[in-house]
Amino acid sequence: MSLVVLDPLVLVLVGLVRREGAWLAGSVMALDLCGNWWGNWHWLRDDPSQLLRLLPLTLFGVFVVASMLPLHRAVAGTTVRSETALPSA
Repeated sequence: MSLVVLDPLVLVLVGLVRREGAWLAGSVMALDLCGNWWGNWHWLRDDPSQLLRLLPLTLFGVFVVASMLPLHRAVAGTTVRSETALPSA
């Protein structure tokens, strides 16, 4: 149920180009992956072919977590440029 609050918060922070959004996105995705694997573990033990159900989510999660640091660097660079820009007259 916490994803009901955290997912929109991530969307807003990333949309506002905030550094916290990148870290929160990776953290929420990692927790979501752990929760999905833990919740489906009993099915995987009984029938390993059920792994195919978790494969798309796992691949997307790996993509989100792997892109967390580059996204944070890009957002940090945007913030530095906007802070050092000359004020308009």
